[in-house]
Amino acid sequence: MNIFGYIAIVSMVIMTVLILLQTRGAGLGAGLGGAGEVNIVRRGTDKTVHQITIISAIVFSLSLLLSVIS
Repeated sequence: MNIFGYIAIVSMVIMTVLILLQTRGAGLGAGLGGAGEVNIVRRGTDKTVHQITIISAIVFSLSLLLSVIS
């Protein structure tokens, strides 16, 4: 396993944790899309967590691609 494989594993774990942090609402239905909130503006830490999730998804995708190429 090369360095890109390790980067993929770390970014996958970070992305999973960040996605679980973004769940809105308290019930299981809210986590599965049952919340009635449709139009939500992300502000503050919610916006930051969302942006870091996007960055970790890009890093994950690129590291997998580079791992396959090399």
